[in-house]
Amino acid sequence: MDTEGIAYLVGAGPGDPGLITVRGMALLREADVVVTDRLGTERLLAECRPDAEIIDAGKAPGRVALTQDEINQTLVDQVRAGKRVVRLKGGDPFVFGRGGEEVQALLRAGLAVEVVPGITSAIGAPAYAGVPVTHRAVSTSFTVITGHEDPTKPSEQTDWDALAKIPGTLVILMGMGRLAAICARLVAGGRPPTQPVAVVQWGTTERQREVRGTLATIAEVCARQGVGSPAVTVVGDVAGLEDLDWRPPRRPLAGRRIVVTRARAQASELRDRLVALGAEVVELPVIRIVPVAGSPEIDVALDELADYDYVILTSPNGARCLLDRLADRDLDARAFERATRIVAIGPGTADALAEGGIRADIVPERFVAEGILEALESEEVSGRRVLVARAREARDTLIDGLRERDASVDVVALYDTVTETPTPEQIAAALSADTITFTASSTVTSFMALLSPEDRTKLTALRVVSIGPVTSETARDAGLTVHAQATEHTIPGLVAALLPS
Repeated sequence: MDTEGIAYLVGAGPGDPGLITVRGMALLREADVVVTDRLGTERLLAECRPDAEIIDAGKAPGRVALTQDEINQTLVDQVRAGKRVVRLKGGDPFVFGRGGEEVQALLRAGLAVEVVPGITSAIGAPAYAGVPVTHRAVSTSFTVITGHEDPTKPSEQTDWDALAKIPGTLVILMGMGRLAAICARLVAGGRPPTQPVAVVQWGTTERQREVRGTLATIAEVCARQGVGSPAVTVVGDVAGLEDLDWRPPRRPLAGRRIVVTRARAQASELRDRLVALGAEVVELPVIRIVPVAGSPEIDVALDELADYDYVILTSPNGARCLLDRLADRDLDARAFERATRIVAIGPGTADALAEGGIRADIVPERFVAEGILEALESEEVSGRRVLVARAREARDTLIDGLRERDASVDVVALYDTVTETPTPEQIAAALSADTITFTASSTVTSFMALLSPEDRTKLTALRVVSIGPVTSETARDAGLTVHAQATEHTIPGLVAALLPS
């Protein structure tokens, strides 16, 4: 077998990203390439390395990103190229996931593969709806069935008459398109029409909905309430058990769909805060942070770091990039002389510096360039050397203000903000949300650049929430109405602006 490349078939679990296994999460964070499904994996992609290649292998009604043969060949090709590949599959790789076919393709090619099991939605989704698939004195067994086949076809493999006679719980996956016919076949096979049925849509996620009925009524109940795929159907007396709804009470952002436009590698703090408050988060990473490589200006600045009177960091990204460049030189906080004053534009930037053992001496009350200038009004900066480390495309307000006070200012670009290209499905999901958040002017500009004229007509339905005045100004210049702005220009401040008043 190839000793360099390897494929890991990782079960992502039923939807909640917290339900992936510890082993699966570790492998995902280390992968060179991630080949991902459509369902149950989206939010986990934020855990990938920023430089990891993401390959969409999702299948949806009417759209197939890759055929199964193409998926198999992609895995083989990537492993042969010496890559560590994670094949991220919703639920468990071997429960109606065609994981066995992928393992066979890799082993036949003489390549290394490991299977990391996941929690199947057949168990996870019912559990989150308070439906145990087994319960003493009610059901001591359960059978998992795919409802993908048409139960009215005479040649179908699934024997519904036999299944109807099996005691215990039936759990049906991928059966919503044929729910009425499946229920009719089970009744015809001997199950009572009054037998309880539960249907759980988007199980374990913030979008979860569940409805209950009987074999005689459940199809009509789902149609009336608009419950469809993806969903898990549970047939049996366990679906009629009461007093098992263990979930916490309704949270303040429950029912809200909120778009997060931050870079994929940075979205986790905002996303996690919103999820904890009950929101459904739609991730639409429209930018990516790329550290500047091979810059003589950065090298000179680092060589002379101890000679600066002030070093100013204008974002957490800049702080992290500076720490990374110091680490590349086997340096740490000791590279700064005690006489050097460290200025962080806000608490997020100060926290990023603190992770590297650097304490910010000055954090302004207003977390914008103007705030830094205000915080330095009592400082004698005339004739002093000042290093401003920032993004390449940042505003010059700070630089101009310092030079007007006769400071000797050097500016180094530590990173570029480049536009990501989300899929049409991701853009459509964002436009169907009720709220969109912007954490920087670059997220506004990149988002607007993605939209077609038709897409722009849908923006009036979106509530726009901005992290601060500069971002708000960019949004207004782009033609957006800003409905709320964070009082404190931080991620916690942005979350507070989203909460009901």
